[in-house]
Amino acid sequence: MRIAEGIEMLELTLSLGDNHRVFHPTAILGPDFWVLVDTGLPGSAEAIQRMVVEAGFPDVPPSAIILTHQDLDHIGGLPGFLSSSRKLPVVYAHLGDQAAVDGKEPLLKASPERLAQLLETMPEQQRTAFEHTFIHPTRPNVNLTIADGDTLDFGGGLTVIHTPGHTPGHLSLYHQPSKTLLAGDAMVVIDGQLSGPVPAATPNMAEAIRSLSKLKAFDIEQVICYHGGLFQGDANKRIAELADQL
Repeated sequence: MRIAEGIEMLELTLSLGDNHRVFHPTAILGPDFWVLVDTGLPGSAEAIQRMVVEAGFPDVPPSAIILTHQDLDHIGGLPGFLSSSRKLPVVYAHLGDQAAVDGKEPLLKASPERLAQLLETMPEQQRTAFEHTFIHPTRPNVNLTIADGDTLDFGGGLTVIHTPGHTPGHLSLYHQPSKTLLAGDAMVVIDGQLSGPVPAATPNMAEAIRSLSKLKAFDIEQVICYHGGLFQGDANKRIAELADQL
């Protein structure tokens, strides 16, 4: 779904047992390249590549991948892009989550038992790529760390906003030309309404709510949430309500 000039919100539907879940990575178009924000669950790379080509993006791997945080449904597709025989992307993340993304620390919300169960469900090639990326890494996965207030020269300008709480290194991104907030998991959309972070998946809710207050400094016209998709309306008013009431 084209959200603004050069901004494509993807609709990635994945099966988890008998359940189907929809995730919303975002692709940002450059002159002859594209940038991906979050990568879905393991095995998502091929589907993401197909969707961006169908959306009119060049049929090349992403030049860069920005990870909003370390959760498995955001970083799981990374091995598929890093194991490509084509040019590897530059991977960005916040320092607070870098060690987990690099495989040097356990993922905050994925127990060894859960990872073992997940690995058992993967085809051999996918399992090997996952193990080489996150369990027995031979190189860092994150090439560049980014911090609060940084500006990335993608899509006319992306402002990095450190929004911890959901994870220590959680990031949101503000697309300056379209006044679009890429919220990651700092917020969700439920039945068309913008809502706060999910408490069961947010270890530090107090910090997550403080992070929402930081968003009030931006002129936001629309919000892309990884879970729930697009919110359009009086985004600034709604964010202020969430920050003040939760």
